[in-house]
Amino acid sequence: MLKGSLVALVTPMAADGRIDYARVQQLIEWHLGQGTDGFVIAGTTGESPTLAYAEHVELVRRACDYVAGRAPVIAGTGSNSTRQTIDLSLAVADSGIDGYLVVTPYYNKPTQDGLFEHFSAIASATVKPLMLYNVPGRTGVDLLPETVGRLANHANITGIKEATGEVSRVPLLHELCGDAFGLYSGDDATSQEFLRLGGHGVVSVTANVVPAAFAQMCEAALAGQHDEAARIDADLAGLHRDLFCESNPIPVKWALARMGRIDGGIRLPLTSLSDEHQPAVAAALEQAGAI
Repeated sequence: MLKGSLVALVTPMAADGRIDYARVQQLIEWHLGQGTDGFVIAGTTGESPTLAYAEHVELVRRACDYVAGRAPVIAGTGSNSTRQTIDLSLAVADSGIDGYLVVTPYYNKPTQDGLFEHFSAIASATVKPLMLYNVPGRTGVDLLPETVGRLANHANITGIKEATGEVSRVPLLHELCGDAFGLYSGDDATSQEFLRLGGHGVVSVTANVVPAAFAQMCEAALAGQHDEAARIDADLAGLHRDLFCESNPIPVKWALARMGRIDGGIRLPLTSLSDEHQPAVAAALEQAGAI
């Protein structure tokens, strides 16, 4: 089972929007040196909605080459089309990934039965394990714990990234899915509490800019050192808040550019962080010791 700090890695881009693979490699090396436990590539934070099919596949393959087996790599392959998700998942199956992150279908808003059939079809068509991804704030549909419990019976569905921020779901998911089913927070602001209640890890945006501190927070929480985890997390509270002052990944890409880790490229329809929010993000970086 995956545990700890799993960074939802940004996709560095040049000013014209081209993927900057030199920066991808540099970020991966930095994270490995800072203690990040695993990588999620081409998720929402990686601007997956704007990646063309061929470059999505290339990004996953190159990231796996750069990681070179030193940490788990999860590929974001979900979409609102079951067939498209299967095709993309199969296209990267031999890249060296350890599994898939598959988001709930957005915009078409399926029923709970539709969600069950969607994820079951993907899991049955692929070999690598699936991490479900529930983020109703972006997709408009909520994968309810009872449906997750049904899906947990599929041998190829092994965990969920739960991004509602409702930590009360953690014990219920444990009860419905069993101890072997991985529970991962997708909400940085509540992740410390999520881990305290029995979660196994965090797929984090904040970890992009403070990988060492976030990994240490996760390590302390998983070891039952909750006071220490809370102490570390307190210094990150500003980042948890201000990295979402505009749509993710706008603020986190600005923050990494401010730190000199990437250039400022981002793809439409997303735009650069507005002037009015830059001081708050900079202050949060300073509070966390990132600059």
